[in-house]
Amino acid sequence: MTAEKIELTRRKVLASLGAIGAAGAGAGLGTSAYLNDTESFEENTITAGTLDLKVDWQQSYYGASESWEFVNAHPDHDEDGEQSIEVDDAVHRYSDDERNIVDHLTCGNLDHNYNFGEDQEHLVELGDVKPGDEGEITFSLHLCDNPGYVWLMADNFSQTGGVTTEPEEEELEGDEEDDGELAENTFVELWYDEDCDNQLDREGGEQGQELEVALVSDVSGSMDDSIDDLKTAAKSFLDELASPDEAAAVSFANGSTLDQELTTDYDAVKDAIDDYSASGSTDMDDGITTATDELLDGTNATDGANKVMIVLSDGEPSDEGDAEDAADDAKDEGIRIFTIALGDGADEEFMEGIASNPDDAYTAADSENLEEIYNQIASVVITGEQVILGVGDGEHDDPVTLAEAMDIIDRNEGMIPLDGDGDMPYGAGDTHEDRDCFEARSGHCIGMRWWVPTDVGNEIQGDTVEFDLGFYAEQCRHNDGARTNA
Repeated sequence: MTAEKIELTRRKVLASLGAIGAAGAGAGLGTSAYLNDTESFEENTITAGTLDLKVDWQQSYYGASESWEFVNAHPDHDEDGEQSIEVDDAVHRYSDDERNIVDHLTCGNLDHNYNFGEDQEHLVELGDVKPGDEGEITFSLHLCDNPGYVWLMADNFSQTGGVTTEPEEEELEGDEEDDGELAENTFVELWYDEDCDNQLDREGGEQGQELEVALVSDVSGSMDDSIDDLKTAAKSFLDELASPDEAAAVSFANGSTLDQELTTDYDAVKDAIDDYSASGSTDMDDGITTATDELLDGTNATDGANKVMIVLSDGEPSDEGDAEDAADDAKDEGIRIFTIALGDGADEEFMEGIASNPDDAYTAADSENLEEIYNQIASVVITGEQVILGVGDGEHDDPVTLAEAMDIIDRNEGMIPLDGDGDMPYGAGDTHEDRDCFEARSGHCIGMRWWVPTDVGNEIQGDTVEFDLGFYAEQCRHNDGARTNA
């Protein structure tokens, strides 16, 4: 069956950004309290289970003020355009230094009461845009019940012309009207924002700089049954590196050891890891401190490099306070910390707390999952974040205009498939066997940026563009990632 294009009306787009109607399409009639907003999603393929999709976002604009300004957001408890939420009489904001608002954007604290702003009918409305202006939206998706396949939706695209310049008049024929050129002169890119930092991290780090990474491994006695899988997984990560990227190996048990200083000799790092054996306690603070010293002041440390630390542990640290202080010191120095909580003995909440952000905290049910997790981290810090649509999506070598993007999405029935592992561009959307579900009860960020080049002329003067974005979801159970609604 071919997919029917789902239209986003004003009412439905509000639902789409959360339950999308598709919470409904993913839930099955009668199984979700949010189905009252999903009348158009009938005869869906789901036969069991529930799926409640909630979304938070922040939209920002850079224009004439030459500074970033907030446009709209959800949640926005005081309706000032900045993402904010009140929890237990405390207000958490997007602009807080520690961005601790992300800790409170959960299924329990999010709702579907969206507000685009006063007198704004569509999520994105561009008017009076000048060359050099740009904007950005970061969405965070929360599947609150079951894992699900997710699609990005776009609809209600419209463009109007403003001032018709003489060159434009010469191109018009007869009574033909100027429909506007803003969409044809605005570029866009969509990407899986793995670290939810509102920036596309390209290959080699955020600015494309050299990578220096310290593998910080728990080799305490409780790791005895997992040590071999740790070695395999850590060495698979090293196989993804290429000069001039450097790696170091640090282990901790009773104290810590710098097993191999930063080097491009990856075999030397592997040899150090191969010598690991399990015994002793879990002095995680020492391991983090040793890795911090090596990344900042080691013999081969480089100023300006992209500094990363991957901390793995299967238990609680000997002193949580000291470990937390060591992690804070590292993060204050610009080191990005990924954590891996291994097995039932690990304190997942603590490990998430010392990571640079919640999306940098990983959980491995058992040691056999470690290699996959190290590869996921490698995809972020080494190969960069995957572009969904734009330069780097495997289809385009040049920037994609907003008009082209809308045409691509329209040709795909108004929606393009997303990948739960964040490594599938839109052009691979037909390969359903390679598509992964989005995990339940965790945030998944999607970034969108638009910009008008500085060399664009006055043909966009007075032009306006507006459109809506949303997300459609189906639970993984009973589905294969190929949308079959008709």
